[in-house]
Amino acid sequence: MVVQRMTAQRKVTFQGSAGILEGVLHSPNDNPDAIAVVAHPLPTMGGTMDNKVVTTLTRSFVELNYAVLRFNFRGIGASVGEYDEGRGETEDAIAAANFLKETYPDLPLICAGFSFGGYVQSLAATELNPDKLVLIAPAVGRFAMPDVPENTLVVHGDVDDVVPLDEVLSWARPMQLPVIVFTGAEHYFHGRLTQLKQIVMQHFKAQTNE
Repeated sequence: MVVQRMTAQRKVTFQGSAGILEGVLHSPNDNPDAIAVVAHPLPTMGGTMDNKVVTTLTRSFVELNYAVLRFNFRGIGASVGEYDEGRGETEDAIAAANFLKETYPDLPLICAGFSFGGYVQSLAATELNPDKLVLIAPAVGRFAMPDVPENTLVVHGDVDDVVPLDEVLSWARPMQLPVIVFTGAEHYFHGRLTQLKQIVMQHFKAQTNE
């Protein structure tokens, strides 16, 4: 049986290092079991918090009864500032996580990102030490991805024409990091978003049951 979670959705603003940042906070009516911050793809290529992969991740976490914040990096929408090649955006992601931790203290933190957002969250994780890092089609090769914790969830399509799967596997191999490979899926997971949502939810449910 599928349980439909009731949530409230509202626009929020919070302070970043370059100025005010905007986001959308999805709050479950029940007490949340965790908090999750979702970061969007490359701003210079049209990435925003309304990206379909970002909203798919958000729905996944909402159904898991998490409080979720998706937000716009500096220079996007009403967020103040300019694109900073990942440096300032990492500060934005840290500010978003801290805002959410202040709103919902003492809960497990999940940092999630798609493409460039995955790169940013992998950098932010070195300061935030989240309980879980989720990287969807991380921008390996386009940016210098750091090492990540061994329990990181990585999902990638095998026909990704933006970030080739081989580059992701070469990055993951020295860390012995598992990668979930979607056969026939490209970078934006067109036509595969429902499956992506199921994979993310199944992963977290399996961990809960361990």
